[in-house]
Amino acid sequence: MISRLRGTLLTREPEGIEVETPGGVVYEVEVPLTVFERLPAPDSPIELRTLQVVREDSVALYGFNEPHERTLFKRLLGASGVGAKLALAMLSTYAAPRLARALVEKDIPALTQISGVGKKTAERIALELSDKVTDLAVAAPQGGPITAASGAQEAVAALVALGYGFSEADDAVRAVLEKGEVEGADELIRSALQLGR
Repeated sequence: MISRLRGTLLTREPEGIEVETPGGVVYEVEVPLTVFERLPAPDSPIELRTLQVVREDSVALYGFNEPHERTLFKRLLGASGVGAKLALAMLSTYAAPRLARALVEKDIPALTQISGVGKKTAERIALELSDKVTDLAVAAPQGGPITAASGAQEAVAALVALGYGFSEADDAVRAVLEKGEVEGADELIRSALQLGR
């Protein structure tokens, strides 16, 4: 299993990129548009998190900038009826945290904006994945994933249990994190509740 690829970006096309490793091996990698937009110019050094998908008729390598993007791609593939092509389209339409939020909130209008996703498909995918991607729906202010140690996921879940909507809880926790370091979920919850007053 190829889980990470480091080398030089040779070609950069929306339908796929080529990366040459220091050993001279060139890998063809498919990336979502949200990743493609952040790639460096050709001949630049590059490191990607990758997922190798093996099917009866093909072997493909998919590349991502961040671990949470690859994790979401894997979870999308775990949903019934979602293949690599559809998962790629989903992550090409929305950045990983936004897509995860749409799934958690069962935001069907947002999901039907994805090419190849109709209302029924959106409802089925959201129903199947909404509970499985909550940790990926909460993004740190810098855009990276919030670590479990920060207690953000726990804080959002607690606020939702207190009657907040997911987006409202997520926004409140992010606002607290933007102000600086907090010690664990309890302090996060208290600070978020104070913001809501």
